[in-house]
Amino acid sequence: MHIESLPAEITSHIFLSVSDVGSAINLSSTSHYLRDVYLKQRITILAQAADAEFGPVDDIIQVVTHNSSQPAHIGRSVPLSHALLQQIIRAGRVAQRWEHFYPFKKWKDDFENRRLLSNDERWLFRRAVYRLWLYSKAFHNREHSRTTRNLPELVIERSRLLHNWSSTELGEMLDVHNVMKQVIANNVCPSNGRIQQKFHKRYPESDHQLMFNMHVNYLQSSSNPIAILADYIPTKYNRLDPSRYHEPGAEGWGDDINHYYVVEDMMKLDPEQILFLCDRCPLKSQVEAYVRATLQGGEWFVNNGETFSETLAFVVKQRGGDPLALRQAVEEEEMGVTVHAIQ
Repeated sequence: MHIESLPAEITSHIFLSVSDVGSAINLSSTSHYLRDVYLKQRITILAQAADAEFGPVDDIIQVVTHNSSQPAHIGRSVPLSHALLQQIIRAGRVAQRWEHFYPFKKWKDDFENRRLLSNDERWLFRRAVYRLWLYSKAFHNREHSRTTRNLPELVIERSRLLHNWSSTELGEMLDVHNVMKQVIANNVCPSNGRIQQKFHKRYPESDHQLMFNMHVNYLQSSSNPIAILADYIPTKYNRLDPSRYHEPGAEGWGDDINHYYVVEDMMKLDPEQILFLCDRCPLKSQVEAYVRATLQGGEWFVNNGETFSETLAFVVKQRGGDPLALRQAVEEEEMGVTVHAIQ
């Protein structure tokens, strides 16, 4: 039987059963008949495909529709539109990119047990990414400065969002949060020690002595022409290659103590911003330039670490739990995204 002879209900069911957005669009391009069916139900078809590929869509909607006029812990129900679907797909692709980081960072040392995530685990992972994204969008901004972070009313406001989710779901968020922190600490803003380790691993016979900058002021404008020139260096430029114009030691973000505070500050960036830095800013000066350009008037950003961790501990204590026990459970895979794999 030719597909054009099928009832419209069956054809629609085929469209609604595809596993991703690309398949729905490709199917609609196979004939004029299927194109007509697709155009008549485009929003419904794409929404279903987006949920199958990037879901849960409802959590994405909370991220892309959030604004300061409504508290973050109150869910929003909005009508779907083509513009909203474009934002949903964009956010979903960011979460998919993070799926590839997870196995390498989660089992960095336990690499013999490294594996791909199952479909159910990918769904849990994406949900945690969207919820962390919502938290970052709501509470890591100019309205939440260093001097106000511990005000009781703001702590309560932040905790209301986390109270929307169970302790198991908070464990999943903490699991993903730890992975993002590793990406920042090792890939985006490596410490002096990490740079030295990578340099000696790549050039084991080199006698070049690395020169580290002991001052990390990444929101200060630089008068160094080399730093300014670095904004135009292609992303393929290697941060570890020594030359007369580039000192690999300058790519370090401080010793253990300074580096800790830098990572805490950078964890206020949302998942999309962190990926951008990974992809497009291999040099320290490029990361600094991005922070200066993106966070104009960003005094609130410096020495004002992320608040998710302390808010999570606050909520767990309110529920009568132990934050340290939760962290240990996530580290031992008793809680988190991949907990189902060991049960």
